[in-house]
Amino acid sequence: MPLLTQHIQDENDQYSLVASLDNVRNLYTILKAIHFRDHAACFATKNGIKVTVENAKCVQANAFIQAGIFQEFTVQEESVTFRINLTVLLDCLSIFGSSPTPGTLTALRMCYQGYGYPLMLFLEEGGVVTVCKINTQEPEETLDFDFCSTNVINKIILQSEGLREAFSELDMTSDVLQITMSPDKPYFRLSTFGNAGSSHLDYPKDSDLVEAFHCNQTQVNRYKISLLKPSTKALVLSCKVSIRIDNRGFLSLQYMIRNEDGQICFVEYYCCPDEEVSESES
Repeated sequence: MPLLTQHIQDENDQYSLVASLDNVRNLYTILKAIHFRDHAACFATKNGIKVTVENAKCVQANAFIQAGIFQEFTVQEESVTFRINLTVLLDCLSIFGSSPTPGTLTALRMCYQGYGYPLMLFLEEGGVVTVCKINTQEPEETLDFDFCSTNVINKIILQSEGLREAFSELDMTSDVLQITMSPDKPYFRLSTFGNAGSSHLDYPKDSDLVEAFHCNQTQVNRYKISLLKPSTKALVLSCKVSIRIDNRGFLSLQYMIRNEDGQICFVEYYCCPDEEVSESES
């Protein structure tokens, strides 16, 4: 057991949040998947930590790291929230290098005393301990996309390799990605409108890549590719993706990511539809 997980209970009582990991890469990888802005809001409850990144009030990414991922996880209050520079946090988590040395793990102990205090990171590898203090700020109010499962019209669960293939084939000179979901043909279609003309990629509902298909009515929505691009970081790491669209055309992409220890984490992206497109165009 790493030195960092040997602790005295009394010491924990002064902290609002204490979390320990034997393998820091399990946290680093999931945070890297939502790193498309410098700052993030962190929300910790007894169930785990949610880290939220937003851009232009149009897209929001949430990483969920369940309490069970950590070897030790204590939250003294009902919820602990703070804003942090995610770029700095990732730099600190990879202070011993971002690619692991075979047979060597970096352990992490993360402590936060409460409002106004820095986030303390104790990183240990091979008996060497590095201490990092990262200033925290008061979190700004995060967007409420009001994405409710009861308002979801259509939902598809895909194996991620199918979507990775699609993103590599589609014309990314297009400003928008058009998503068609329908109970009838073409069932699930991705379309782009780039310099080389329009291109479409169809998935039949009985495709080997489609794990679940629940479409109630035909929906055609467009989303700015610039807003969707950050989500490809999570797509690369994931094994499955759930694609949901609600009655307003808001898109939810939920990625299931298996870490190095075989545990499951989730990253979810919300994206608002591109309102500049008229119905006649689609």
